Amino acid sequence: MGQTIVRHEGGMRFVGQGKSGHAVPMDAVSEVGGRDSAARPIEILLCALGGCTGMDVISILHKMRTEPASLEIEIADERETDYPKAIKTIHLIYRVKGSVPEENLKKAIDLSLSKYCSVANSLASAPRITWEYVIAGDQ
Repeated sequence: MGQTIVRHEGGMRFVGQGKSGHAVPMDAVSEVGGRDSAARPIEILLCALGGCTGMDVISILHKMRTEPASLEIEIADERETDYPKAIKTIHLIYRVKGSVPEENLKKAIDLSLSKYCSVANSLASAPRITWEYVIAGDQ
């Protein structure tokens, strides 16, 4: 099981750190106590989806010897209006430049979303979330 730690840095700012050791800052808007100094957690989730499927698509197209000159993934989401304002739908648009055969691109996207992208598959299957707590003294 992977370990990610998220630490509070004051206000509404948090910094996460996963097994890679890289920091992932998060913050909120000033209206709710943040300083707007970093992305919102939901934005990071959507960026993670784009990065995950993008890496898969590039890798698969590379193996097919049809790498694009560029790849951009636009992600549109629709959210519930009431709290917790969960994401209802996610729509991905893969924008490719270069001579990539359409059938290769379709196959790469399908393989990513159906088999390889851990973020997409986690979102699709709604993992069970469990929790516990520990209260430590001020020593």
